[in-house]
Amino acid sequence: MRRPRWMRVGILVAAMAMAVAACGGGDDDTASGGSGAGSGQSGNFVIGVSNTLAGNGWREQMICSVKAQALASGKVSKVIAISKNGGPTEQIQDLQNLISQGANAIIVNPSDREKLNPVIQQATQKKIVVVAVDQAVSEPTAYVATNDQVAYGRLGAEWLAEKLGGKGNVLYMRGIDGVPADSDRDKGFQEVMAANPDIKIKEVFTGWDFTKGGDIAVQELGSGNYDGVWTSGIDYTVVNAFKTVGKDPVPVVGADNNQFIQQLLDGSPGAAVTNPAVIGGVGTAIALDVLQGKTVKRETLLTPEVWDAEQDKATLEANSFPDRDATFSSAVSVKPFTTYSNEQLFACKGPGE
Repeated sequence: MRRPRWMRVGILVAAMAMAVAACGGGDDDTASGGSGAGSGQSGNFVIGVSNTLAGNGWREQMICSVKAQALASGKVSKVIAISKNGGPTEQIQDLQNLISQGANAIIVNPSDREKLNPVIQQATQKKIVVVAVDQAVSEPTAYVATNDQVAYGRLGAEWLAEKLGGKGNVLYMRGIDGVPADSDRDKGFQEVMAANPDIKIKEVFTGWDFTKGGDIAVQELGSGNYDGVWTSGIDYTVVNAFKTVGKDPVPVVGADNNQFIQQLLDGSPGAAVTNPAVIGGVGTAIALDVLQGKTVKRETLLTPEVWDAEQDKATLEANSFPDRDATFSSAVSVKPFTTYSNEQLFACKGPGE
């Protein structure tokens, strides 16, 4: 009997979570700012969230996973989410705001690896647990929970280089210049390109904006000839661009975005590299453990998987959510960290909402 889709997803992602690796220089490497519980009591913690890319579906799902995990834990009274577009200056102000509002823990998707360190220190000195998710910070008092972005860049590039036989023209569509995740992905991508000198790349930045990425793709595909496209998660609008310019699609590397998965299932050549947006829920689980006095590794890395359009149809189908938004990240849980239900994640409501 065929299992319901949600059950198949849960089984698959649970298997994926076996690839979770914790690192940080040894079994006793914990962040120095998280040795004790915050000022809140169990069941009454306040969780703050700082996001600097508003309106982005992946980031919105990240926030939903924070709310869902906070609700499922039964240990949080309120989630305060600040989500607006900006850089380090604006995010420092947001973090100061969360500190002043009495957050016991702050989940931050950092806009810079170094520039937030002073305000993070301010937080941890007040016994506030800070967890950087999706992208790393260098401040040693913060915890870090990320999808391995260097591996993301490398694995997708390896898949594309093999697909092209080590030669051809590649449109290299990055995210936001200078942001940690983009820099890490570029490191992995360039490692592969250095080993494949016969692949020529054209580099562009999309700002992780699907509309902008689609417009750039229309311009580039209309004026030039490419044998493959690597995208930093801006994928389904790039696939649409081939139809707009009247050209046959070439292999596209994207993320586990819902619409892109539909396109791969419909026959578009390419591969999805997993980058679960629910890393926010992972960070929340880590923060709550620290607040309750548990010993936690400073760094937690999730290893990406590559889902090939031809070889991994069953996996793609199991991670397909046709009723969700186009940008919905299909990897909906990371065990053992996240304990919410799909319904709680989809509802996107934290405690008291």
